[in-house]
Amino acid sequence: APESLMQALEDLDYLAALDDDGNLSEVGIIMSEFPLDPQLAKALIASCEFDCVEEMVSLAAMLTASPCFVPLSTHLEEAVALRRRALLHPNGDHFTLINIFNAFQQRECGQGLGGLHPCGHPTDPFVSPASPAPPGLLEVMRRIELPVSPPAFGSDANALNIQRALISGYFLKVARDIDGSGNYVMLTHKHVAHLAPACGYLLRPPPRRLPPWVLYHEFTISQDNCLRVVSEIQPQMLVELAPQYYLSNLPPSEGRDLLMELREKVVAAEDAPAEPE
Repeated sequence: APESLMQALEDLDYLAALDDDGNLSEVGIIMSEFPLDPQLAKALIASCEFDCVEEMVSLAAMLTASPCFVPLSTHLEEAVALRRRALLHPNGDHFTLINIFNAFQQRECGQGLGGLHPCGHPTDPFVSPASPAPPGLLEVMRRIELPVSPPAFGSDANALNIQRALISGYFLKVARDIDGSGNYVMLTHKHVAHLAPACGYLLRPPPRRLPPWVLYHEFTISQDNCLRVVSEIQPQMLVELAPQYYLSNLPPSEGRDLLMELREKVVAAEDAPAEPE
């Protein structure tokens, strides 16, 4: 439909993938080298700037592969749930997926991790049980001479860098909890959605804390109106990394107003004269 085409072009423009004439920009040309959706490709490119390439490549493998948890017989459900909770990462589902990928790498392929697929799929071009990171994406990055930083997963600095890279690609997919009870309004079109039952924030033992602001990978309105693969973000970071004209073009909402207030504070701080030493 024409509306969908115009929305896709607008999204590419926000991602800096198009130039003023509507052709692919330098960033867009690099993004097109990766067999990924534009937002994930942009996040992967941003990981070069934020020194979290290995982690983002592992995450890309998990996001593009089939689900890693498979349904098992009823008598094994509790054991699988315990193992699944053990892999949860406090920073959100994206980080949990990296945890799972790393756990695969630390075991021989085929042994399994309690309800998980084996680590290598013959049909998956990105996942390889013999290498520390999916070779397909890394080969593309090396071929086009993008810097590949060493792994640093687990440090606070690395967690912040992964969040920065994710926001750089997925600022179009942000939602805010409007009442503290899990009713998330998506900033781009003000639709209200909920966290998927498999979301890590819902799998944690009580007392649970639902994040006020989240970045999500997927939204499914046709099935259950849920946000899938969700991680908490700070609005300050969103304001710093999302394009200014994207924030200005958001539909009116309390979330947009909060972001614009934060943006004004950031601009004021940048324009303030430096204090003499």
